[in-house]
Amino acid sequence: MKKISTLLFLSVVGFCSKAQSFIQAYQTRADQVSQTNVTTLLQEFGNLGVKTTGSTANNNALDWLKAKYQSYGYDASQMTEDSFTYGSSTSKNLIITKTGTLYPNTYVIICGHYDTITGPGVSDNGSGTSIILEAARILKDVPTEYSIKFIHFSGEEQGLVGSTHYVNNVVFQNSVRQLNLRVVFNIDQVGGKIGNANTTINCESDQSGQSGNDAASLSFTQQLAACTTLYSPLLTNMSNAYASDYMPFENKGDIITGFYETTRSYNEHTVNDTFANVDPTYVFKVGKASVGALQHFAIASSTLSTSDISIDKIDAVKIYPNPAKDILNIELPHDIKNFHFEITDLSGRSLFTTENEIIVNVSTLKKGAYLGIIKSDGKTAVRKFLIK
Repeated sequence: MKKISTLLFLSVVGFCSKAQSFIQAYQTRADQVSQTNVTTLLQEFGNLGVKTTGSTANNNALDWLKAKYQSYGYDASQMTEDSFTYGSSTSKNLIITKTGTLYPNTYVIICGHYDTITGPGVSDNGSGTSIILEAARILKDVPTEYSIKFIHFSGEEQGLVGSTHYVNNVVFQNSVRQLNLRVVFNIDQVGGKIGNANTTINCESDQSGQSGNDAASLSFTQQLAACTTLYSPLLTNMSNAYASDYMPFENKGDIITGFYETTRSYNEHTVNDTFANVDPTYVFKVGKASVGALQHFAIASSTLSTSDISIDKIDAVKIYPNPAKDILNIELPHDIKNFHFEITDLSGRSLFTTENEIIVNVSTLKKGAYLGIIKSDGKTAVRKFLIK
C-alpha cells in the first residue's frame, strides 16, 4: 500500500455498538482464527521471497494460494484466475467464490494484494493475505445470505494494476456492470511491528472520492468498527481510504471499507518487511475482527453446526513477557499437562528444548526474534517472541 499519510478524522475508540447486536455464533467463528495458522502463513509468505508482479516468486505465491484453498476444500469451480499484463510481464488475480443462500448474485468482496516490491512484504501484504486465507478456511461451510468473493490481487504495487483490470474487465465489461457488489472490504498492511504496543486498527472509509457513495462507505466502516469492538480485543480509529485495491471499485461508485495498521511500521517497500519484524499477535487480532465483520457484511448463519470446527485447546497457549529478557513464561490451558517446548531461530534451527517447563531460562539467547513451538498430543502451537 502506498499510504503517505493517514487522516484520522474521527476517533471511535470504544465505539458504541448498541446499534449492532452481538451474535454468539459470529464470536465462536472469530475465535477459530488460529494464532498458529496466522504465524505459519506469515512465515511461509516471507519464505516465498520478493514477489514482484510477473516474477517467478509472484507465480509461486499464486500457486501457494491455490494450494491453500484446495486444502480448505474449495473446488476448481469456485476458483478463477484473472490474467493481466504489466509491461512485458503477465500476472494473475485469484478469485474464490462462495455462493450465498438468499442473494447469490450480490457479492461481498474481501480482498488484498499478494505482490510485493523490494522485500518479502510480510506486512505489506502478507498480513492481509494470511487473514483472507483464515477467513476462507473458517467460513468454508458456513451459510451466508450474500455471496462472498475472496480475492487476491497482484500488481498493486505498480499502481493498482490488477484490481483496476478486474474492475474494468470482470465487474464491468464495456462499461456495463456485470457484478452487483454489496461492499468491498480491503485488508492491506496490518502486520504492525513486533515490540510496539499494537492495540488499535484503522477502519478506512472513502470520504474524498465520488461523493455519491461517501455516506454508505462511512456507514459500512462504522459497522466494521463495531464488529472490531464486538469480536476482537482491538480498539479502532476511523481513517480515510487511500491508494489500495479498493480504489478502482470506489471510482466506479461501489462502497468500500478496509483495515490498515494504526501504529505504522514504515517497513513497507523495504528489505525490512520480513517475518522477523511483524507482530503475528496483532495480525491474529485483526483476523478475529475481520472474520466477525465478514460474517456481518455477508449475513452469516447465527446457528452453529457441525461445520463449525471447535478451536484447538493448544492454540490458547500464551508466551510472555514479549519482549523477554532472562525468563520466558508459558501459560497453557489447565488440562494440558504434558508438553514439549522448543525454541528455534527464524530459519528453523533448533536452539534448545524442554519438557513440561512453564518457566524457561532464555538468558543465553542473543537479542532478536525467535519461535517458541509447543507440542502436545499431536497438536502444535507456534509463537513468535523477542529477546531484548
